[in-house]
Amino acid sequence: MRIARAGLKIALVFGILALSAPAAAAAGESDIDISPRNASPGTKVTVSTTACGKETYGKGESEAGGKFHLLEGSRAGVLVGEFQIPEDAASGTDTITLKCPPRTKVTGTHQINGRPSGGVDAGFGDATDEGTQLALGGLLLTGAVAGGVTRMRRRDTAGT
Repeated sequence: MRIARAGLKIALVFGILALSAPAAAAAGESDIDISPRNASPGTKVTVSTTACGKETYGKGESEAGGKFHLLEGSRAGVLVGEFQIPEDAASGTDTITLKCPPRTKVTGTHQINGRPSGGVDAGFGDATDEGTQLALGGLLLTGAVAGGVTRMRRRDTAGT
């Protein structure tokens, strides 16, 4: 009887998961695909959509990259367009708007990552200030050696 109840509970859990999976998959689907999702200035971005249905042409506009055209892709019902992110584009979120006849409009976003400049900030001051870094490293090394010597001396006296 216990096995039957446990089996019923397991079947109920799997049934609930199976029924909720298509809803979760549908919620994650989008009519617009942006590649790459994280781009840097100077990168070419490709946008494709199935939102236009049977249309063979559409227009797109990126806040950072400007206007571009959507043309038929390699698959039926998919329109594809490309634009380039300008070299001077600021880091942040870029919104892309696609329009197709008669009144279809979809939007999507992607991230623009700025180019790094200068040294890596590791938390010990300016990356070009080597004197301070060497002094700090020497101090830490001296402390480690002193601690090791103290520990070894304590072992020797405890053993005799």
